Amino acid sequence: MTQPLILAIESSCDETAAAVVRGGTDVLSNVVSSQIESHKRFGGVVPEVASRHHVERITYVIDDALTEAGVRIDEIDAIAVTEGPGLVGALLVGVSAAKALAFAHGKPLLGVHHIAGHIYANRLEQELRFPLVCLIASGGHTELIYMPEDGVYEVIGETRDDAAGEAYDKVARTLKLPYPGGPRIDQLAQTGQDTFHFPRIWLEKESYDFSFSGLKSSVINAVHNAEQRGEVIIPEDLAASFQASVVEVLVTKAIRAVKEKGGKQLLIAGGVAANRGLRAGLTEACSREGIELVIPPMHLCGDNAAMIGAAAIHPYRAGRQSTLAMNAEPGLDLK
Repeated sequence: MTQPLILAIESSCDETAAAVVRGGTDVLSNVVSSQIESHKRFGGVVPEVASRHHVERITYVIDDALTEAGVRIDEIDAIAVTEGPGLVGALLVGVSAAKALAFAHGKPLLGVHHIAGHIYANRLEQELRFPLVCLIASGGHTELIYMPEDGVYEVIGETRDDAAGEAYDKVARTLKLPYPGGPRIDQLAQTGQDTFHFPRIWLEKESYDFSFSGLKSSVINAVHNAEQRGEVIIPEDLAASFQASVVEVLVTKAIRAVKEKGGKQLLIAGGVAANRGLRAGLTEACSREGIELVIPPMHLCGDNAAMIGAAAIHPYRAGRQSTLAMNAEPGLDLK
């Protein structure tokens, strides 16, 4: 059976990306144009700046993805695009480009949820076995998702305030580290010690939800108090202490969810999946508990279009197309 070729587009935040994926698993191209240098001077993503960069880069990135894959647009079977969630202006650029291509070339249009894309990035590495649990950890999301079967999502836990990646970036700014701050904290933590023993926020005993606002405040207060007393804080120790708290909570709740839900696999997805401390913590815990852990490679942890192409294969095969009335949905629910 001929496997469908899907041209996928991702523009939910500050990466303009396009990819060609065959059959949901074979990546023929995966082109990403990053905006990190443009946003670095602001210390974070500026939505208007991100949107303008997407407008400038989108057609070039799509052309590069087709060229790298060695296929023509008329050979593509469907156009997939991130419909949401994300920055509305950024999303709109990708959605408009996808709709234009689908209309002009008579191709099916597939709207894809951004988080579903992160989940299915794991399928680009190995086959998924259901039921499973996925830990999503990124700058905008921290969630535990139970999947009883392919394409079915049940959000069983989510952050009640800051996402894990958001907390990382805010702590990094407190330490005056350059943007993006998350990887800098992870780097410092590798040589530091957990000397601060920051709180672990567990919430209610049975809850799978997360909360990182209190932890973030504890770190910021520790830095400000030390400055007022004229004390010198060792950045490596503060980073290691902060990361130890985040990792312990994420790992403990994820492992409990897999065991209580009878999951065959634990997946990790999102930008924070590249964090070495989290990867090591999950690897150790899953080995101890006899749980199969699936972690995407580093280049598939951040936003990219190959993951959108991987997630799109399920609605494509199910015949669930989007219409040209599809719009950018910054608050789109996963369902």
